[in-house]
Amino acid sequence: MADISKDIIPAKKRRTEVSTDLCDKVLQLERDLCCNLDSLKFSTPVTHIYNPLKYAKETHEDYMRKFCKDGQKVLFLGMNPGPFGMAQNGVPFGDTKHVKEWLQIVGQVNKPEKEHPKRPIHGLDCERGEVSGSRLWGFIKEQSKSPEKFFHSCFIHNYCPLVFMSSSGKNITPPQLPKREREQLLEICDNSLAEFVKLSGVKIVVGVGKFAEERAHKALKDFNVEIYSIMHPSPASPAANACWSDIALKQLTDVGLTSYIRNEKL
Repeated sequence: MADISKDIIPAKKRRTEVSTDLCDKVLQLERDLCCNLDSLKFSTPVTHIYNPLKYAKETHEDYMRKFCKDGQKVLFLGMNPGPFGMAQNGVPFGDTKHVKEWLQIVGQVNKPEKEHPKRPIHGLDCERGEVSGSRLWGFIKEQSKSPEKFFHSCFIHNYCPLVFMSSSGKNITPPQLPKREREQLLEICDNSLAEFVKLSGVKIVVGVGKFAEERAHKALKDFNVEIYSIMHPSPASPAANACWSDIALKQLTDVGLTSYIRNEKL
């Protein structure tokens, strides 16, 4: 269980400004990640690949520069973008309503190189909600009350930036890729996650779903970090559909992490 008593820093003593140096290093790390991922080839059933770190560069960078800070202790780790979330705007779990209204993200979003006709990119004009993102950001909003409180100690990041789709437009997750292609992807993303944790200095990683937790254990096996998980808020999960926020709150409370989210001393 996380011992938060020594890690929550009183607001008057806490460094709150965004670290430009850290952001620049993380953004360069992501550019390197994109270059490495560009070298990979994917076969059937994958026909379309979106990389929002490229075509949604402006909104993604706005998110990073606003909220990626020195001194954050907890990293919430997602798997990869959803077609109506980060794929639309470059923000992890990026439900448009929360991205625009709560996080106040701005910027132009372009089109991917090869756009699937059934999965058009509308950027911040996307009118379709992203269920997982709406649940996660809605939960964070309820618990922390403001982005400033949440991001003082926490950050949200995705393990893999790519969206994979079949010819029908069906979403394909990294675990569903053919073995050889999956292993190549995971090796690159594991290395990038390890570098991210090294740069940011986070001490606790919370996988949003078991896949993210498993990759964190693999990539960070030589790091002195605590690793936990919460249930993924996907609408594909009957349990998540029934009472996801209650389950997530209990899971975070059980390991002593709610005070990080709430920053009750702020």
